[in-house]
Amino acid sequence: MQAHSSLHPVTSQNDDALILAGKRYHSRLLVGTGKYKNMAETKAAIEASGAEIITVAIRRINLAGDGESLQETLPPEHYTYLPNTAGCYTAEEAVRTLRLAREAGGWTLVKLEVIGDRTSLYPDVGETLRAAEILVKEGFDVMAYTNDDPITARRLEEVGCVAVMPLAAPIGSGLGIQNPLNIRMIVEQARVPILVDAGVGTASDAAIAMELGCDGVLMNTAIAEAQSPIQMAEAMKKAVEAGRLAYLAGRMPKRPYASASSPEAGKL
Repeated sequence: MQAHSSLHPVTSQNDDALILAGKRYHSRLLVGTGKYKNMAETKAAIEASGAEIITVAIRRINLAGDGESLQETLPPEHYTYLPNTAGCYTAEEAVRTLRLAREAGGWTLVKLEVIGDRTSLYPDVGETLRAAEILVKEGFDVMAYTNDDPITARRLEEVGCVAVMPLAAPIGSGLGIQNPLNIRMIVEQARVPILVDAGVGTASDAAIAMELGCDGVLMNTAIAEAQSPIQMAEAMKKAVEAGRLAYLAGRMPKRPYASASSPEAGKL
């Protein structure tokens, strides 16, 4: 369980690890591997991000293809690969895709997403829940992408997902967190890690997600479509770290009036 409701000081990164499926990670930033201009840019941006977990769309990428493969560029011994079901519109498609991923690479930590609408790319909650139940029973460690609904998040946790990943805004929109209250509610009720997934556009969005108490942020487009993906990757790394530290520190209360920094009593 991640620390959502209690604040505590940390003295090093090791004291504040992100734990997913029993494994500890220093970085709370997860990044995708799509949309970059080439493999060299992909590698440089991901290295700059400091991410330890990278997502891979199994339906779109031939991991063992001819020429320069993703596994050659980003060795699995250095990164945790997170196969996802991007492009799947039914529970059956998603389950079949992840079974193939397990056969191909032995991966059991997976990102489940089942899309319900081709325009908005919003998740199909019913199909997502159905696929999650099947996959959990088959021994997968499921990180589930969903909408920003606290009820759906709770149900995904109840069926056994190891993490729940509510959207901040539509996939690839870069609009930032549209419903911070919903994200906060999801975080406060959760007993598994909560990671914002989709909709982040710039570093301040990532920092806000972490300040709300999220355990991590997953992004792809915000880095890959920046004018300088490598610089943006570094900015996102620092934003996630700063937002997490600010959350742990506990912000000052908001007040509707001024509060002098210097004491009034005893002045000359």
